[in-house]
Amino acid sequence: MPEIVIPYDPRPQQRVIHETVESVPFTVAVCHRRMGKTVAAVNHLIRAALTSTKKRPQFAIMGPTYTQQKRNCWHYLIEFTAGIPGVKVNHSELVITLPNGALISIYGSDNPDAMRGIYLDGLVLDEYQDHAPNLFTEIVTPLRADRLEWVLILGTPNGKNGFYDAYMRGVRGEAGWKSVLFKASDTGLVPEEVLAEARRIMSPEEYAQEYECSFDASVKGAIWARELATAHTEGRITHVPYDPELLVDTDWDLGIGDETAIWFSQSLTTGEIRLIDFYMEKGKGLDHFVTMLKDKPYAYGTHYAPHDIKQREFTSGKTRLASAAKLGLTLTPIPRVKQLEDGIHAVRMIFPKCIFDAQKCQEGIEALSAYKRDYNARLQEHSPRPVHDWASHGADAFRGLATRYYTPAAATALTKKAALRAAQFDPDPYRWAPRRARRGGY
Repeated sequence: MPEIVIPYDPRPQQRVIHETVESVPFTVAVCHRRMGKTVAAVNHLIRAALTSTKKRPQFAIMGPTYTQQKRNCWHYLIEFTAGIPGVKVNHSELVITLPNGALISIYGSDNPDAMRGIYLDGLVLDEYQDHAPNLFTEIVTPLRADRLEWVLILGTPNGKNGFYDAYMRGVRGEAGWKSVLFKASDTGLVPEEVLAEARRIMSPEEYAQEYECSFDASVKGAIWARELATAHTEGRITHVPYDPELLVDTDWDLGIGDETAIWFSQSLTTGEIRLIDFYMEKGKGLDHFVTMLKDKPYAYGTHYAPHDIKQREFTSGKTRLASAAKLGLTLTPIPRVKQLEDGIHAVRMIFPKCIFDAQKCQEGIEALSAYKRDYNARLQEHSPRPVHDWASHGADAFRGLATRYYTPAAATALTKKAALRAAQFDPDPYRWAPRRARRGGY
């Protein structure tokens, strides 16, 4: 193959990323905004694909969603491969084919099944802070068992989630892992006037997170950040053993194509709620979850599910309530809460009574932590409605649990103004509701 020059002159920080990826199987790069991490990732993929000597080499970059990753890096892939003789671009499939037959593809973790059954030689996980925590074990681990040689994990902190856990593996020096961190105050890549403007319009926590790579700042737009922080401070995220003298109730969010999430809890007469376990799985039928319940050593009380399990499915004409009963699982629908903010507020009210098992509920706790309001970049404000992503399933199941304990005695619908004020993360949005609503029985 003739010599090929890619029009890319890496910054010193980008060179560090390239050198680290070539030295270990797993590299975690924590980067401040506007550092050029995606450009570095794209060019590393191109170079690795061009120089691979394997048969039919394949490489990929995966973002939180397919659409987001297409927007973030597809134009970079086209730009930096444009001068390569014989390159083929498939715009419909988002695949680049290089002259040696190597493929570079784009994926989104909103459809991880698209990666099942394939092989890869190198993989970039971009914006890893927004990926589901089970991505690594369900997707990356099987790929490593085949021929995947290296994984580059990139992102900017958004609370202590799976990205933080991956970063700490490199910090602790686990075999095969290295972590690097780039703060804006150290790199000097962002002009001071831009940083000054960012400090002016952003909260100190947001600035620390986006530009100083702080994992201690809470998730931007997080709905229950204060409640989780208090639970950590008070030691309510700890080891919570199963008490065989108490029945275990479950609260479900049943997905169709999405994840199904289940919380396992034990309630004490004192009002304490012990969250002893959590389970979430994607693309499985009810029979899978019935088997899972039987495999756990719990004596069950009531299995609670959303009110819509009484609706008939279009394909089968049966309700999921009936389908579960046929499998020997009795699901109890919880009352419908008309306003989403009612359920969110119910969670706030029961949180002081909750104790979580840190290990068995880790994925569920991460879901509660990542449950956030959508952000409108044009208006520079958060929407009252939460983002629908992997975290919403665990959060919805927990809202169901909360409304069982904390159901309004009368209608308490928020006014539009109150909902908007709630989106600014006040711990008690109901103090802005009309006086009549505040007397509703909460």
